[in-house]
Amino acid sequence: MTTPQVSDAELAGQPAAYWTGVAYEALIAYTRAQQAEKGYTQPQFWLLRNLSANDISPDGEGMTLPELQEAMTSYIRPEDDLAAEAEALLGRGWLTRDAEHRLWLTEEGEQARVDLARNAPAIRAALHEGIDDADYVTTVKVLHRLIRNAGGTVA
Repeated sequence: MTTPQVSDAELAGQPAAYWTGVAYEALIAYTRAQQAEKGYTQPQFWLLRNLSANDISPDGEGMTLPELQEAMTSYIRPEDDLAAEAEALLGRGWLTRDAEHRLWLTEEGEQARVDLARNAPAIRAALHEGIDDADYVTTVKVLHRLIRNAGGTVA
């Protein structure tokens, strides 16, 4: 099967929302498949990161599931079940839960977060294969402009 050639003029007329959606789904699916091969899920990694004072957490304090859900609002997917993911991490000894139902990162959980973070460069390298940094930067700048033009904010 061959891919039809599309001219630059035709590409310029295609909807960005369609292509950003296709890209998002493909990138998430690839990332999650790579993480699954290593024995963890993206939401599990996010839980560890959000509870680590050495990563996203500003203070390393424990958080409840609703607090974690709120902290991850901009990137958690509707199908992600944080309660089930937290239970898996509790079972591995990477999290503990206190009497107030706050989840806390254990020493083993912090080491796991560090170990799992080592997978990110290989995932990024595979996704960026054949794309030079200048083209990538241009793409991100264009996306930022599209977001601003649509009334959104760029963090």
